Order: sequence, then C-alpha cells, then structure tokens
Amino acid sequence: MNRLANETSPYLRQHRDNPVDWYPWGDDAFTRARAEDKPIFLSVGYSACHWCHVMAHESFEDPEIAAVMNRLFVNVKVDREERPDVDAVYMQAVQAMTGRGGWPMSVWLAPDGRPFYGGTYYPNADRQGMPGFTKVCEAVADAWSKRRDELLEQAERLTEAIDTQLPSRAEADELTAALLGTAYEQVRAQFEPRYGGFGRAPKFPQAMALDFVARVYVRNRAPETLTILTTSLDAMATGGMYDQLGGGFARYSTDDFWLVPHFEKMLYDNALLTRAYVHGFQLTAEPRYRRIVEETVGYVLRDLAHPDGGFFSAEDADSEGVEGKFYCWDLAEIDDIAGADAPEVIRYYGVTEAGNFLDPHTGFRGNILHVVDRTEEPSDAILRGRERLFAQRATRARPGLDDKVLLGWNAMFLDALTEAAAAFDRADWMDRARANARFLVTELQRPDGRLVRSWRAPYLAYAEDYAALLEALCTLAEYDDPAWLRDALRIADALVDLFHDDDEGGFFSTGRDAEELIVRPKDLFDDATPSANSLAAHGLLRLAALTGDTGYEQYAVEVLRLVGPAMTTHPTHFAHALNALERYVTAPLEIAIIGPAADPATQALRAEVTRRLLPASVMLAAPAADPANPLLADRALRDGAPAAYVCEAYTCRRPVTTPEELRTLLDETLAGRPGQQAAT
Repeated sequence: MNRLANETSPYLRQHRDNPVDWYPWGDDAFTRARAEDKPIFLSVGYSACHWCHVMAHESFEDPEIAAVMNRLFVNVKVDREERPDVDAVYMQAVQAMTGRGGWPMSVWLAPDGRPFYGGTYYPNADRQGMPGFTKVCEAVADAWSKRRDELLEQAERLTEAIDTQLPSRAEADELTAALLGTAYEQVRAQFEPRYGGFGRAPKFPQAMALDFVARVYVRNRAPETLTILTTSLDAMATGGMYDQLGGGFARYSTDDFWLVPHFEKMLYDNALLTRAYVHGFQLTAEPRYRRIVEETVGYVLRDLAHPDGGFFSAEDADSEGVEGKFYCWDLAEIDDIAGADAPEVIRYYGVTEAGNFLDPHTGFRGNILHVVDRTEEPSDAILRGRERLFAQRATRARPGLDDKVLLGWNAMFLDALTEAAAAFDRADWMDRARANARFLVTELQRPDGRLVRSWRAPYLAYAEDYAALLEALCTLAEYDDPAWLRDALRIADALVDLFHDDDEGGFFSTGRDAEELIVRPKDLFDDATPSANSLAAHGLLRLAALTGDTGYEQYAVEVLRLVGPAMTTHPTHFAHALNALERYVTAPLEIAIIGPAADPATQALRAEVTRRLLPASVMLAAPAADPANPLLADRALRDGAPAAYVCEAYTCRRPVTTPEELRTLLDETLAGRPGQQAAT
C-alpha cells in the first residue's frame, strides 16, 4: 500500500495498492525530486475515465513497469476533479507539445514543476504505432541524463507559452447583438442534420450550444433553428448514450448516431442536459422532453445523492472489469425477463442475437438498449418490460461510484434542478434543491468563510466553484425566495476579492490565497462544463439585474471583452459566454410578482413565467414590496389581488393580475425586442 491510501479522492485510492511508489501532489514529491535530481512523472486522471483504468491495469499494476518508474522518477498521481488547476496547467503544456490532449494525461516535469515532455495514454508495449510506456520512460530518463539543458530550455518555452495563452481583447463597443447572429451562423454550419449534434464522432452532447440554439429560437422563431434543437435532443434521448432503463446520460458517444457511449455518467453532464431538455419542453410542450427531464433528475436523486444533501460526482464506465457490462443485455435474457411483453420490448429497443456492442479488451458482447424509432413513445408493454428489466439490472454489480461531493458540479445540478422544479411545479424537487443549497453554503465552507472544492477534503474552492454557486443562488432567488440573494451577494464579493485579475480583467482559476503553480491559470473556454469566466460573467450580470447593483457589471464586461473576438469564430467553445453576451446586449426583462406564496393566484402568475424560456430575463416574487430591492420596490397588490409587473430596464408596463394578461404582456414585450417575434 502506497501514500495514496489516505487520500480523499476515490480515484487516488484506486491506486493505493499499485507497486508504483505514488505521491499525491505536494511538497514532499518535489522535495524528493530535487534531492535525488530526478524528473517527476505526473499522471492525471479521474475515477470514471475508462482509459485511465486501462493504463492502470496495463502499466501501473505491473511490478516490472512499476520498478522502472520507481527507479527513474518521482511519481505523482492527481485527480483532475479535485485539482483542476494542476490539470489545466499541464494540459495546456501537453496540447502545446502534441496538438491534442485527454486523459489519462502523462507529463514529465523538472523538479521545479516545469513540464518538458508529455502525452496521454501509453500502452504497456508497442502497439498500433504507439511506443510502449517502458520505452517512453527509459527514453525520457536518458534524455534527462544526456540532454538536460535542451529539455530545460524546452520547459522554459512551454511555461512561457502556457502563461500567455489568452485571446485578444475586444473593445467595449464591439460587444453588440450582431455577435450573436454571427455565432449562430457558425453553430448552424456545424450542425449534423441526420443525427443531431455538432460535428462527427466522437460526439459530445454540447448541451450549452443547444441551450444557445434554444435562446436563438426565442428571438427568431425560425423552424430551421427549432429543428437543430429537436433533432439533437431526440437523437440523444433515443440513443444508447441515454440510459433507457434508469435515466441519465453517459459522457459521450463513440459514433455519429449516439448508439455506443463511453458509459461513465458524470453529474455535470446530467446537470447541463437537464436544463437543455427543460428548455426543449418550454419551447415545444413535447411530453417526451418532460419525461427525459423527470428520468434524468430521478437518476441523480436516486443514484448520486448523499443523504446529507450533496450529490456524488460520477459512476464509472466499467463494472467487474468490463466496460458497459452493467448496461448491456442478451436477447435471451430479455426474452426471459420481459415475459409476454418481450417481443415488443425487443423490437422497440433494437435487440438482436448478435448485439451491437463489443468490448475489444475483454471480448464482452451485448445489446445497448436504444429506441429504433425516434418518434415512438413507450407503450404500456414497453413500460412494463422496462420496469422488469430495471429491477433485474439492480441485482447486478454496479459500476464504481466516485463519491466526491464537488462544489462546482453540485452547484450546476442545483441550478438545473431549481429551474426544472419551477418549470414543472415539482415541490419535491424544490425541497431537494433547498437542501442541496444549504449543504453547499454550510458544509463546504470553512469557519473563516472560505469555500472548499470538495466535501471533507482540504482543497480550496476555485473560481469555477464560486461562480457556479453564484449562478445557482441567483436561480434560487428567482424561482424560490429572494432571500437567497444574501448568499449570492456574499459569494459574488468573495469571487471578485479572491480571483479577479486587476491587471488584465477576468478571473483567475485559483484564489490569491492558493498554492502557486508555475503559472496562474485562467479558465476561459467552455468545454465539458462552462468556464469559470463564463459562469462569472453571466452570474454577475444576473446579480446586477436582480439587485440593481450595477457595479457587478464591470467585471462581466471585462470577461466578455477577453473572449469577444473568439465567441463568433468558435461559438461551441464559448456557448455559455454567449449567454452572458446576450444578457449584456439586451435590455433586461424584469418581472416582479407580488402576492402571498400560498395564494393560487400568485402561483398561477409565477407559473406563467416559469413555464416559458425567457432569455435575458430576471424574476422575483415576494408577498409584499421590498424597498431595498429595485425590482420589488413600490410594488403592491392590485385591488387586493396578487399582481405581476413587467419592466425593461426599470421602465414598467401596467401591472396585471391574471395569467392570461401576463401572457399577453410578455408576448408584447418580447415582440418589441430587436430581432424577436411573439410566441405562437
């Protein structure tokens, strides 16, 4: 058992019995590297990463390979989800060296932490043009011994390069609504019309890009725009990337048509996709989108929930050492379990004798359930059969659970859960959202008020964590109770204090009180999750609109200036930043509802707002006027009845008291916006 045995990360603990003499990231490893004049081998991965497990089984569990590693290097293991700062710095280096990145990430560092060589997965022996890991290790050690000056010069160049990878700035007057149109044209050009999504395999869900398309549709009402959204939502939800029995989405599809996924399920994917399907339902009223939301939320609340209120990070792709084994089926197995409904179940889910999935490493073969006809909703026979299959599957060995409770990922799901609860009038979901919010603002906070990244782990929270929590608290303030704004203001002030770049604008990933790495990273690109800067820009603009404190806007505008030129050329890498841009260039639609929360008339007014997708809007509801908040100041009941006030930039239309009047008022207001038409 090595030094990883007592770490908080399940991923690190998975390596505690390796013969590799692993260190966690920290001073001990670097002190030894300097003392012994050895390079550091840094291996970065995460618990649900399939190829991380493959490299571990092939190399890190092999005593002969481990002996080579222990002789030549000081070996350090990092969980990218606990230390996204370390991951970000060295991923930039690997991408600069190789033109690509991914996990497992393998990097060799000088004892001072500067990278000089790196890559991703290496097989245990030469294979398919890739050198074996032992050969790579020996070549690196030989170069360190004989050509060290050359390696250190490369390390210096790499460090300088990753310290200056920032987009060029836009001028403030260049941030206009025209950028949104240009970005949409780029997204439309990348759309794959047959199976949805953007680009070719491997296909990632791109939930934020779909959310951008949904907001564009509110403005243009173009059938083509809606087709981009619905084709993608339908294809993902009927493919094997979606768990047809238990709900929830896998990380991505290995093919063009969403059939064969890498089976790991991540909390953040299911958060972002929940919101995308909520918006799909709001725009179309299609019951199938509501069903996907209910099943996906149900999956998280059932399988990823900690009893104290937090949500776990992920489930692995593998069970019993086989990728996808938990999710796949034999035809005979379904025939036996589904009984009289078996023929219908087999037809609906495309089950065959030969199967549609083969794990090349183990030879395991089976059927990934998928809906053959994307337009077909499940019949009673399918629902009965699915219930039996789900019960049987529950007896199988489950994939490994990564039980880290991460602040940022929890906040992303909290944000989606709150919006879904309001859109579908699910009081039980709102209760779970409140419980999660209380958990995050208390259990992931030190006595001095500093937030931490991971529950019961020592790592300081990053800008992503603060900004995601700010977004979620703003959503709670809108859809639950304005009192959440107190926490939102506290988090926003800490975000600015700890992470703001006073020289260049935007937000560093790490706080001013954090460990110093070779560079201080700044997260600008929306990738699998929204970037810290996109989250911060959108959250701060929302907070300014919700509180009337326009001082927060300046920090958001700085971010938009940093990414402005790139948003139009690479919109899928800035999809959440485009959300912030839309909010900045559009006069805020402000809705205030006054009336007792339990009054059915108040609830009806709120429902008229929450059932719709209203980009660049904010809403607050309270039982009475609040002079401390501009949205709620000087508001009153109308002839004793709950009332709704619709305003733009604090210029208000007549108050209304019925859902029908509010619907008309919202339609009129939207129709008056540039480039927008009223809903039909």
